[in-house]
Amino acid sequence: MNSSPHQRRQSWALLAGLWLLLLLLAPLRPLVVPDEGRYGEIGRWMLVSGDWLTPRLNGLPFFHKPPLLYWLEAASLALFGVTEFALRVVPALHVGLMLVALYLAARAVGGERLARRAALMLGSSLGFLVGGQYVNHDMLVACWIGVAIWCFAFAFLAGDRPAPGLARWGFVACALGVLSKGLIGVALPGLVLLLWLAATRQLRKLRHLPWLSGLGLFAVLTLPWFVLVQRHYPGLLDYMFVHHQFNRYTAGSYNNPQPALFYLGALGVLFFPWLLFALAAHRRPALLASLPTALWLLCWIWLLAILLFFSIPRSKLVGYMLPVLPPLALLAALGWERVLAPRRHSQRIFLGLCLLDLVIALVLVTQVGRATRAARTEDVARVLACAARPSDTLYVSGAYPYDLPFYAQTTRAMVVLEDWAARRAGSGDGWQRELLEAADFEPATGQVLQSPQVLAAAGAGPGNWWLVRQPAPSPVRVGDWRLLFQGAGWALYQSSAGTQPPAGDALTGLPGCRRGR
Repeated sequence: MNSSPHQRRQSWALLAGLWLLLLLLAPLRPLVVPDEGRYGEIGRWMLVSGDWLTPRLNGLPFFHKPPLLYWLEAASLALFGVTEFALRVVPALHVGLMLVALYLAARAVGGERLARRAALMLGSSLGFLVGGQYVNHDMLVACWIGVAIWCFAFAFLAGDRPAPGLARWGFVACALGVLSKGLIGVALPGLVLLLWLAATRQLRKLRHLPWLSGLGLFAVLTLPWFVLVQRHYPGLLDYMFVHHQFNRYTAGSYNNPQPALFYLGALGVLFFPWLLFALAAHRRPALLASLPTALWLLCWIWLLAILLFFSIPRSKLVGYMLPVLPPLALLAALGWERVLAPRRHSQRIFLGLCLLDLVIALVLVTQVGRATRAARTEDVARVLACAARPSDTLYVSGAYPYDLPFYAQTTRAMVVLEDWAARRAGSGDGWQRELLEAADFEPATGQVLQSPQVLAAAGAGPGNWWLVRQPAPSPVRVGDWRLLFQGAGWALYQSSAGTQPPAGDALTGLPGCRRGR
């Protein structure tokens, strides 16, 4: 399994090339709503407001997930500017770490050729090239789940007692997983490792883990934010962990209900076409007898445990399968060695499949903007950013424009118009519910949620704008508003008094205005 320095340099260059390819694809599409608009804007608001403690959506505390994504987004936006690319650097860094961890693990157990093939399979997959640039929490937690499992697994295989250094890194990875997306950051590595330790008869090694120092590291990384925010918002822990994690897992009333076999299709897309070769690794190939059976078994337990865990609830999302990509890649590389590697032209076939994945990824990222044009507000945001003043007020109705604050770079919260009493009495899991729940944490800030009846007065005053999702709801007094711009899916109205800056103040335009650039 030893490899020459030249081979290792080639492999590292290959990993770097795959990651750079991902970065080249990342700026080719606009933000996808709601996810990328929501989570990207929370990071931008954190940077603009200077409040790094409380994630906020439209100025309201937003506690669906812990803050690691938003912290990293705010730092990236400060470094690269307010662009889609700056947001996508964050998941890209994590999928790059996932790729490196897979390569190092595969090289340690199966040699350079196996490691390189596994890395190429992961790095050419849609899960890497498309999922690795998608702005939400899924890739972050998937990365740290994988790092935790690799660290603990190799720590346990080091001898009769776990290697303490690797085990401590496992605890750190679990902590970062919790800060990424909550309890699954520690629950899923724990589930996989417990099943694997039981299957390989290593449970007795658990008592030799560096529990004191490991849990100390875990606590130092995770507890400060939760303690500070719980003091400011006493219902945080119950809301985040019970309502948004345990209840979402056990209840059937949330969005995205899917059939039990949904994730098999999701894996077929995320890991096309390599999933077929993973199935061929149901037994360890004789030509790779140096691969420890324990690691081969770990990959299958890792895959099946997480697949079954997320198949239980009715609500299912494609991104929940990202944590199983590393073991799938290693199994697929084993399956390739068993089925196709000895055959003639196998390398040409392999490269052809990699290129096919690249073409599919390129088509997806270049066409998604056209397919989602009506749902987005980028066209309206360009007009508003150059016509409005920072002190102006924007009213929105018909839907919530997740991406508009990011593209226009607004500095004031929008006034969102709805029959909020009826929405609170009703059920559902849409944008209205998430804004209502956010407003409950800060009732004073929650005044940005108002009735459509305020449009009458707002239309007669200066410095007011009304953004309406088409088809437009019936306005209170349409005569008080004049249509300024009709976008692909949204219409922008200006109040009848227009924008009248105070005497001596000619400043017009928000930071997102690109006029003259």
